Amino acid sequence: MDLFEKCREFYSNPESAQKFGYPMTPRQAMAMGLFPYFIPIDQAEGPDAIIDGKHYIMIGSNNYLGLTVHPKVKEAAIEAVRKYGTSCTGSRFLNGTLHMHIELEEKLAAFVGQEAALVYSTGFQVNIGSIPAIMDSNDIIITDKEVHASIVDGVRTAKSQKGVGIRHFKHNDTADLEKILKNLPAEPSKMVIVDGVYSMGGDIAPLPEIIRICKAYGARLYCDDAHSLGVLGGGRGTGTHFGLEKDVDLVMGTFSKSFASVGGFVAGPKEVISWIQMFSRPFIFSASTPPASVATVLACLDVLKEEPERVDRLTAIGARMRKELRGMGYNIGPSETPIIPIVIGDQFKALKAWKVFFDEGIYANVALPPAVTPEFSCLRTSYMATHTDAQLDRVLDVFDKVKHQVHIGE
Repeated sequence: MDLFEKCREFYSNPESAQKFGYPMTPRQAMAMGLFPYFIPIDQAEGPDAIIDGKHYIMIGSNNYLGLTVHPKVKEAAIEAVRKYGTSCTGSRFLNGTLHMHIELEEKLAAFVGQEAALVYSTGFQVNIGSIPAIMDSNDIIITDKEVHASIVDGVRTAKSQKGVGIRHFKHNDTADLEKILKNLPAEPSKMVIVDGVYSMGGDIAPLPEIIRICKAYGARLYCDDAHSLGVLGGGRGTGTHFGLEKDVDLVMGTFSKSFASVGGFVAGPKEVISWIQMFSRPFIFSASTPPASVATVLACLDVLKEEPERVDRLTAIGARMRKELRGMGYNIGPSETPIIPIVIGDQFKALKAWKVFFDEGIYANVALPPAVTPEFSCLRTSYMATHTDAQLDRVLDVFDKVKHQVHIGE
């Protein structure tokens, strides 16, 4: 078979698309107006977006604190371009380290309660780079079954490159985690990896119990706080949320959510971060984070200190929307944060619900297999500190309409 034949089949043959977990081909979905991906946005101002000249309320963004349009943040990015240009055009090992990279790493480490931090050019790179770098032959990684795809790929890379062992425990099931660790031999080094906040379910990892178990069995803990920073613990993440930041061994974070930029970092003990810096191939062989992106994150850290009420507002909005949606009879799963899935379970109904929202001027995301299990096919909604009460009222009105029009839950 020609190498590209599978691509043509996936695009045009329904049976081929279904083999990959999709309910229909991209061509079919486009013809029916039910293709919810890669929609070009003309303009985005926090909770507002313009698409083809039409105004939308955005409830599909990870811009949790609304800082992408904060005047101080925007000006910091502009000033960085004026001073440094648009790129360093080199890796951090060579000509790609500016003083502002070092400043950001120091401030991020202090922000999450760690000794040192290392900035990567993308959040995805953090997990596919730092996990294989720190693990060695015969070590064992134990992950929650619902960790982010970047962790999955980081773990696979560690296995393929170094022969690292892999185990998985049931989602947020600490009894299952303890059972796995209890049955492992004492000698291999072990690392448990979890998300602080899970990006689809919006639920929080039970860190107090996870930390207790890790200490009992001599395992290190790696916490992906991509969706926790700016959301939990006054914005400082899951460890601070539980008052246990000193008990998390490695913290990962991204800039593409609450920090209004692109990139990511890993933070932990100084010697460990130095090791990762010297042995992480995605870090060593990638161009460094552009000056404007670094300046943006530095400004966001300042705004978080100056305007802590943004996190409080975000928390209140999440609580209100969870209460209202549950009151309407929606299944929002185990959400505890401003990430609120509308679990539908039927892929076609999920697409129809997305279309009703879109036609009503509400931009939500739809999550289908293989991104989620079939029974968790859902609208993935997320809220910002900058949503107004009037916008939230409008969103809830459309939710009421969608429930009856699409017959969700029936």
